[in-house]
Amino acid sequence: QCLLSGSWQSDTSCRMVVSTLDKDNRFSGFYLPGPAAGYSELLTSPLEGSQQDTELVPQPTFSFTVNWRLQENAWTSVFLGQCYVDPKGEETLHALWLLREAADSPAEDWKGTR
Repeated sequence: QCLLSGSWQSDTSCRMVVSTLDKDNRFSGFYLPGPAAGYSELLTSPLEGSQQDTELVPQPTFSFTVNWRLQENAWTSVFLGQCYVDPKGEETLHALWLLREAADSPAEDWKGTR
């Protein structure tokens, strides 16, 4: 069964640690950037998210937001994905993400999202 609780590591060695899901399938935790992130000033950052009910969907979708703790910049990332279980019972997360940086004005809004 696909439950996000626990520790997950990405291909780039970033880690996501998720607390137990509550009765509404919400969770919190923290995100640790890996060396591939290339920003030495990135600190462990809090995350908040939710997952579909596994009683309704065996391979649920999920989403979470990370508000990066940085020394000089303010970034927010949103992750949206799905948890898959292979025939051996191994769980894998596949996700897309957006990174948003604060823009100085509406005219510069276009360069705020990566």
